[in-house]
Amino acid sequence: MQCKVFIFVVLLALIKHVSLAEIEASPNATVTFPCNVSLNEDQRDVSLMKVKWIKNGSDVVASFGEKPATILDGFSWNNESFINGDFSITLLKASLDLEGVYECTVSYNSSSIHTSNVTFSIVAPPSLSVPQKWVVLGKGAQFECRASGYYPPPISFSWTRNGEEIKPLYPVEGKEIPGGYYDAVGKLTHTPSQDDRNATFACKVLHSGSYQEQDFQLNITFLPIVKLSAMASASNKAPLTLYCDVEKFYPETVSVSWFQNGTVLPNPPAVDQNPDGTYKTRHYFTLSPEQRQQRGQVECAVTQPGVESPVNVSEDLDKLDPQNETAVMNKSAKALVAMMCISIVLVFLLCFGFSWRRRDEKQKSLIVSGILLPPRVILGQKGRVSVSIEGRRVDRVQTLWFLNDTPISDTSLTASEKGPLLTSRAKMGYYKLHTQGPLHSSKSATQQLISALTFIPQISLHKGAVFKCQVSYIGKDKIVQERVSEKFTILSPPEVSEIQLTETQNDSDVINFRWFCQGGELTPVASEASSSPRPNSEGLFSAYSQCKLPRAELEKGATKVWVKVHHIALKHPITRESRGFIKRPCVSEIVSSDVSSSQILGCEITDFYPPNILVTWLRLRGGEEDDREEEVIDGGELWGPIQTQSRRFRATASLERRLIHQEAKERRGGIICRVDHCSLPEPIEKHWKYGGNVPPHIPSSISVCWSGEGVGVFSILLKGGHPKPKLLWTAGGPTFSPLESSETEEIGDDGMRELKSVCALERSNTLSNPENQQLKKRKKGHQIKTKAAVTDPDTKGIEYIDERVDEENTNKDEETISEEDEESDTEKEDDPNALHINRVTLTKSPKENKRVRLRLCLEITHPALKLPVYRTWTEPNEEISPSA
Repeated sequence: MQCKVFIFVVLLALIKHVSLAEIEASPNATVTFPCNVSLNEDQRDVSLMKVKWIKNGSDVVASFGEKPATILDGFSWNNESFINGDFSITLLKASLDLEGVYECTVSYNSSSIHTSNVTFSIVAPPSLSVPQKWVVLGKGAQFECRASGYYPPPISFSWTRNGEEIKPLYPVEGKEIPGGYYDAVGKLTHTPSQDDRNATFACKVLHSGSYQEQDFQLNITFLPIVKLSAMASASNKAPLTLYCDVEKFYPETVSVSWFQNGTVLPNPPAVDQNPDGTYKTRHYFTLSPEQRQQRGQVECAVTQPGVESPVNVSEDLDKLDPQNETAVMNKSAKALVAMMCISIVLVFLLCFGFSWRRRDEKQKSLIVSGILLPPRVILGQKGRVSVSIEGRRVDRVQTLWFLNDTPISDTSLTASEKGPLLTSRAKMGYYKLHTQGPLHSSKSATQQLISALTFIPQISLHKGAVFKCQVSYIGKDKIVQERVSEKFTILSPPEVSEIQLTETQNDSDVINFRWFCQGGELTPVASEASSSPRPNSEGLFSAYSQCKLPRAELEKGATKVWVKVHHIALKHPITRESRGFIKRPCVSEIVSSDVSSSQILGCEITDFYPPNILVTWLRLRGGEEDDREEEVIDGGELWGPIQTQSRRFRATASLERRLIHQEAKERRGGIICRVDHCSLPEPIEKHWKYGGNVPPHIPSSISVCWSGEGVGVFSILLKGGHPKPKLLWTAGGPTFSPLESSETEEIGDDGMRELKSVCALERSNTLSNPENQQLKKRKKGHQIKTKAAVTDPDTKGIEYIDERVDEENTNKDEETISEEDEESDTEKEDDPNALHINRVTLTKSPKENKRVRLRLCLEITHPALKLPVYRTWTEPNEEISPSA
């Protein structure tokens, strides 16, 4: 016995730990098959791991650690999560052929450490429909409830009336359709009564443990009571008028046909309503003397919608009009007949010209149905209302539609279905009028005309409103018939956001929320909002629901929370499920730095979980928030994510771009860094504008070139930067004086903007005698051409100065020199390409018997620089003459 116990213990130690799970999903859904292993510190080397997913014991779905690594199309997994023990695999699109048992096997260093099974199955709820039909009062009828496209096949039906069960739950055999799904039909046999006119029936379907319900109402036909009679006739040879009384019928639409020996005798109807809600009508037909002499059976047949066989009554003409009875007329009767004949003749003579018009009037009697509303009026979706008009002259009928008392015109050509349908003041919407017909009836000479109106419901216009249709003849002001619809309810299905970790403060009694958690049902947080919420400007309501859950449970990552939202406008409740613990990222503003001829943009992304994050760089072309064109920029890099704390990660997004000259319109746009994460309902965007302050590249020293005449050309070249920097040239000894300079802006070979600034400076001593003053005046007139000096500030510009020396000008008298100098000065001032030569006079120091050294300073200011940048040049000691 002890040996058996020992063997049993050894076998238990050798059995691997196997976990089972069952997962159900709807078709085309994304499903994750879990496979999580608790790894030790010495089991973190991914290169020693082997992972394999097998379906139904033989088909390899995915493998890792073997060469080559494989994964079937339609599946995906994250190899970077293996180090955390997460070997789950994701099915991207669920279908029936992917059902089965999936086994996950994990081994480390050739030793098996984990095996788990997942049973995956498809659950597709059925789509319910109950075809509408007319039924006869007191006559048994059969109703069908069709369930389409469900899986797996077990399904049951039940029927209710006003919430009470009239047929208990019973199973129905389904029929497989192409694609592997099933269809089933549930039937109910019911004899309608008068109490069923406003009753609500429902077909309930049980499938995979959940119920679905489809409501409908009965269209009941009340069979009429028909009686056939004849009017008294003065003579057997005179016309005979028959009438047929039709009473106690419903609905009001009814047609009466006359037959004599099987021949159709058409007659226009007229309907009246009884106090009990039913209708009555009397139809007359006058037999001609020839028809009266034919005798035989006379029949009145009544046809109603939804009734297969018409209700008819027949009588023998011999019984209604016996031939052996002779009319006896007394003197008063004969006098009355004579007066009637005279009156008829007079009327005929007076109204002969109006006989055709009166004939037309007799043919203008119309039957107008009630306004038919759509069964469900959904906000923003097209709805259709219509009326049916029957008569002999419906081709001359016109209809006018009203919303309450406001006429409706066709706006389908001026209002867009997808655009805004209402302006701030005008009461207009989308309406499209339709007219179908006239359609000819096969059994009578009447015609049918259908007038319909397509509209897009809006709360501000149609809440509590009714439609009205007026029927009249073309060219006539008289309204023949008017129909008013019932008030209808506008439904708007709610838009349900994903579950967020942030708390809200609003609540509403319009939508019901039910929160669930693994292991039980949660209690929502009590809302602080009013129990009677007010609609917004569009008439729509918003509702919020919150649920408390310990933060420690969420941070474990295994607990999931889901919520169901029920609303009258929804056929099925909306479900939202949390994705475990998530943390919204914090994104910093974009910073820029210049490196050589490139510019690097970057932003920090911190404190987010899970680590999967997407960063996209976009270029804005237009610069307007509401109308902008985006262009994706390639070359962005993401450093990280790197774990900073438990379930906390950070990353750095960067973009390297060349510094090029941007057009003004493009500078107004800028660059966007878009960060997308599963915790964000909308991506976070950070905007960096080209118009931002970007400092230029400043050389470390000033370039200088001297001529033999003592004129120096100082220049500096600035690259890039926005906006344009400001430069101030100054020169002197102990103190500085501002100088004039010339700047040109061009685009270099590398595509960067280049700003070149040139300043010409002449050093001079104090001149006292007239000869020196004349020489100073001559030198003052010397200028350097700007283009040569700026584009290439080298000795070529200085050579131009040296070649200007004209010995003949020195022999002229002072008056001639003065005139030429004045003319030269005038010409130089008019030359826009001339470079001005600045002069700085340096004197000897009052304390020392030597001249002060020349100093030149350039001040560069820019909004991106906190302090101005200075570049200086100081005259060397060896360049100062001792005798100066």
